[in-house]
Amino acid sequence: MGKQKEKNQLVPLASTEGHDRYPDVYHDFIPDRVSNIQKRGNTVRIDCENGIALKIYILNPGIIRLRYAVKGEFEQDFSYAIDPQFKASRLRSRLEESDKGYCLMTSELMCKITKEGLKVHFFDSTTRKSICRESGGFSARSTILKGLTHVTIEKKAPKNEQYFGLGDKSCALNLRDKQLQNWTTDAFGYGKDSDPLYRAVPFYYGLFNGRAYGIFMDNPYRSHFHFGGKKSRATTFSAEGGEMNYYFIYGPDLHTVAKRYTQLTGTPDLPPLWALGFHQCRWSYYPESRVMELAQQFRNQNIPCDAIYLDIDYMDGYRCFTWDNNHFPDPQKMISRLRNKGFRTVVMIDPGIKVDNDYNVYAIGKARNYFCRRAEGELMIGPVWPADCAFPDFTNPKVRQWWGTLYKSLYQQMEVDGFWNDMNEPAVFKINRKTFPDDVRHDYDGQGSSHKKAHNIYGLNMTRATYDGLKKLKPRQRPFLLTRATFAGGQRYASVWTGDNIASWEHLQMANRQCQRLSISGFSFNGTDIGGFVDLPSGELFVRWLQLGIFHPLFRVHSMGNNEDGAGEIDMENVKAKEAINRMDQEPWAFGEPYTDYARQAIQWRYQWLPYLYTAFWQYSTSGRPMLQSLVFEDQHDPVTHKREQEFIFGDHLLVAPVCKPGLKSQKVYLPKGHWYNYWTGKALKGAKKFSIATPIERIPLFVRAGAIFPHYPIQQYTGQKKINQLSLHAYYGREELKSQLYEDSGDGFEHHKGQFSLRHYRSGGTAQEFYIEQLKEGRLRNSYRNCKIFFHGLPFKPSSCMVDGKKLRISRKTDTLFPVYSVVAPKNFQKLLLNAKS
Repeated sequence: MGKQKEKNQLVPLASTEGHDRYPDVYHDFIPDRVSNIQKRGNTVRIDCENGIALKIYILNPGIIRLRYAVKGEFEQDFSYAIDPQFKASRLRSRLEESDKGYCLMTSELMCKITKEGLKVHFFDSTTRKSICRESGGFSARSTILKGLTHVTIEKKAPKNEQYFGLGDKSCALNLRDKQLQNWTTDAFGYGKDSDPLYRAVPFYYGLFNGRAYGIFMDNPYRSHFHFGGKKSRATTFSAEGGEMNYYFIYGPDLHTVAKRYTQLTGTPDLPPLWALGFHQCRWSYYPESRVMELAQQFRNQNIPCDAIYLDIDYMDGYRCFTWDNNHFPDPQKMISRLRNKGFRTVVMIDPGIKVDNDYNVYAIGKARNYFCRRAEGELMIGPVWPADCAFPDFTNPKVRQWWGTLYKSLYQQMEVDGFWNDMNEPAVFKINRKTFPDDVRHDYDGQGSSHKKAHNIYGLNMTRATYDGLKKLKPRQRPFLLTRATFAGGQRYASVWTGDNIASWEHLQMANRQCQRLSISGFSFNGTDIGGFVDLPSGELFVRWLQLGIFHPLFRVHSMGNNEDGAGEIDMENVKAKEAINRMDQEPWAFGEPYTDYARQAIQWRYQWLPYLYTAFWQYSTSGRPMLQSLVFEDQHDPVTHKREQEFIFGDHLLVAPVCKPGLKSQKVYLPKGHWYNYWTGKALKGAKKFSIATPIERIPLFVRAGAIFPHYPIQQYTGQKKINQLSLHAYYGREELKSQLYEDSGDGFEHHKGQFSLRHYRSGGTAQEFYIEQLKEGRLRNSYRNCKIFFHGLPFKPSSCMVDGKKLRISRKTDTLFPVYSVVAPKNFQKLLLNAKS
């Protein structure tokens, strides 16, 4: 048997002796010299002498996929992240060989592979300039006891290269010098340096010498990213198992990278319009009388609101898909009463199913073997809200189908409008690990896996099961779904929020960064717990958070009240008793005047600007353009934008500069190159410099690009409350031609896919003496309004005439503005409008 040596560390296989024993033995896999290369169509396979293989797939001129196999055998080609609708392009590519390596060419990319070491370098095929080069290249490690433990790519990190993306991280926007990981985690009360958080999105942007690229590592295992450092000129990304499988995505501009990434991983369909209104949530609103009191208070206060959420306490003993009959004796009637007041109802559904043989969901799931099991075969039981929970295996297609049917009573019969999948990291209470052990088994769509592989995609598959189920139950209604945990590609099924944050100014700053980063990482439908989930904000903090939230597609207040003690622990036994003593409300009127008025005004702006927001969502849904873009997306050649975090671009033409510090009377705002208008004052500003902007608490600094057409709706108490009789368009003078869009449809259903929509294309420009707007309309939707009132801002001349399609219109001037604002009323389908200084 040989003697057993006492050692406390891994031993390399090459250093082992005879029959000696070790704690574990590892072997490193590093490519040596290429022995063979084959090209079939747009796929290239390269084999090394030591058995390592690389497959390269050319998917379109700017997207190349690379897969490595340590022993020459590739895993089954399967992904939860890639959109099933994605199709590779038909294109020409060529492969050339030289003494040192190979060159694979498309019209946009040149991929060079060395014969020694299998290093892969990317260049622009037109300019031949370097985009991204490898230093260490590919490597992997396996051990006898654990199998494959690391697959890694090491790339060069030039001194001036910057990095962005990686989903939801609370640190600085620019990731240079950061070390981060992806492992979906219940991160209650997280801080600015907390990592990992709730979502796993292994996708980042690189920006070097003005050229942008993206890297998406499609591997669900825990992953690690090191973005250079003071002592390191290398960027590495790795996973703790599985196959090294990544996509190289070229721009050269950041917008093109973003659009190509979402081509790969998909975008959601349009949500129901009400989902973009204001939402009020708390842990928890109950009983029914309080829910109705809340709804009536919104209407009495004249504060718009579209949705009220019911957290876990609406359930019977935390049993999902049930109601507490004491608190909600007739939920269907309550939901109907809310609907009559203009409110939609959203309820929580968690993955933890209470262990109770008299509970139908648990009994059926257990009988059909639908719950996750440990390696020995016993059910994976753990505490969440119930003391003992079983957990559906959402990687099993039969389980997903079953789970979707469980919503029938809530969705079809009681007409709950939306659902909130929480705790789906999956979270487990009481233990430091916060989730399942690695040896829990999953079906993984017939492939079989441990939780080590399935953990990061658990939340994604829960939302997939929910979303698909809702569509089957009501095929003519757009689902609304919110999730806490997910993976890359999960944006196809659900919106996200940033989790259990804290009522602090630091967390307001983090919220600004997090939503920008989520948006450029594929998840534009995002938001935060406005005001903070933990603790109670001041009135000023609450108002400033609302003002930021106007520009987050998910516009939701959520708080935990006094359900947590001073040590950060949740006392489940005394939650209801504490609730009865002190509610710790966080509604828009909770802080009294003048904050109620400021909160009302912020929410009203959201409803006024809703057509612009809905258009931005349509652009994201159809093209992949992020709804929120960090300032570097506006001008990646301006080094100042690489470090700016406060300002961001919303949609095509708005620049937002939220106030994230207390007591500010003014703040410095950086406007990128071009011409901009202060939305509130109408003052024209030339960009590429900083400005000191007044920050009175009643408004948020907002700027409009010169030449933009900014649509407005009348204020409503909820979406669809009023028939829109006249559309308002705010047109901002600019000399250079600029395009704007306005997209509208019924706000629900899927008839927009059959042409029932209205898409208006505007093109504007001007000279020192005139300003024109041209309009082209698509779609068969007949808008409710007959005309539009157009307001003209920033004209360098006094208009004497306005001609619209050959007819002269009357010009009016507003008298309550610092800078002149003129207006005309024009037919909604006008084709060309010309304002002229001459009669």
